[in-house]
Amino acid sequence: MFDQFAIGESAGAIAHRILVVENDVDQAAELRNLLQEHGFQVQIAKDGGQAHSAFQMYKPDFVIMELLLPGETGFEICDRFKQRNPQVPILVLTEITLEDSRKLAIRVGADGYMTRPYTASVLISQISEIAQQVWERTHLGKNREEGRVRFNCRCGKRFKMSARHRGRTLTCPDCGEPLIVPHHD
Repeated sequence: MFDQFAIGESAGAIAHRILVVENDVDQAAELRNLLQEHGFQVQIAKDGGQAHSAFQMYKPDFVIMELLLPGETGFEICDRFKQRNPQVPILVLTEITLEDSRKLAIRVGADGYMTRPYTASVLISQISEIAQQVWERTHLGKNREEGRVRFNCRCGKRFKMSARHRGRTLTCPDCGEPLIVPHHD
């Protein structure tokens, strides 16, 4: 049995492993507890160095990022993450309410922007919506008409399958990880 948290009933997006980039220990712990209560695996990084290492080694399905960090800013980290893997959704979660900050975050690749304080239900809903939007943008695009589904294994192996294989299980030939061919509308 797969231990995955699928977002949406027939959605192709999967967000299971979340990287939280947050230097405030209390806020990081609060966020970790909330996300774990909702079935997510959570890795915490407190600065740019830890964030880059965790992104490479942990291979998250989703990133939640503060902008105000020691050393490298969240804007810079977001930009580098998106250059490395544009398919990983990034949600900025910060106290900065300035519109210029929001615009810059989107320009460097953030897929969503939330300000503190937040409610648990709104955060979980945003994770779901953003993961689905990014998945559709990166995997379906023109393939919706072609009846093809594109997706990647965590190891980086790319797949393009016929839509009729949605929901079926396969094993990645490169790393041996079991995969489910994603669903879409």
